[in-house]
Amino acid sequence: MPQLGVNIDHVATVRQARRANEPDPVWAAALAELGGADGITIHLREDRRHIADRDLRILRETVTVKLNLEMACEPEIVAIACQTKPDQATLVPEKRQEITTEGGLDVCGQRDRIARTVEQLRAAGVSVSLFLDPDLRQIEAAARLGADAVELHTGQYSLAATDAGRQKELDVLESAAAAIRQAGMALHAGHGLTYRNVRPVAAIADMHELNIGHSIIARAIMVGLEKAVREMKQLVE
Repeated sequence: MPQLGVNIDHVATVRQARRANEPDPVWAAALAELGGADGITIHLREDRRHIADRDLRILRETVTVKLNLEMACEPEIVAIACQTKPDQATLVPEKRQEITTEGGLDVCGQRDRIARTVEQLRAAGVSVSLFLDPDLRQIEAAARLGADAVELHTGQYSLAATDAGRQKELDVLESAAAAIRQAGMALHAGHGLTYRNVRPVAAIADMHELNIGHSIIARAIMVGLEKAVREMKQLVE
């Protein structure tokens, strides 16, 4: 049965829109846990556009489920991660101008840089997941680096406009998932998953973890965060 990691970045996005103290992502994490979240995911970006250093410090002290830190392979962020020791670090590409993460890491093209980051994190006792497109070359490179998990980028599946298009992208995800399992890494997935499209991805064999944020936070605005998480948890199961 897949675990559900709830990304609370956009709670902080609303807070930062007014540079205010609320809504507090720490409070949101507690409500998500009450709703059944198996993990809390946050992305500490270089530009601190939503989650701040303070959030990470307090969440490390208060979250009672898995704390997953999305992060770029930047020395400042790596140092913070090694000091605060989240349960898991998910390495993602990061561009200052992007609205959200646009694709997977290029492990093949940035092997040395990513390898150094993986080594530092694992030395600090942090499990490492790599956020990758469903590309067999990238998955093989991740396995050679000794990654603990691969989170498949489900963006193309989520953007597919037709049933045939979604099935085609789902087939690609399933092939990539098989390669991840064969390499002995844990299978994760995320990006663009919603209440309408999550079930087929959750049903992929040996899916261990789904990280979902925007759709849950968007629904929570209407129905409340705890209920939103319970509904997504039921779909994932």
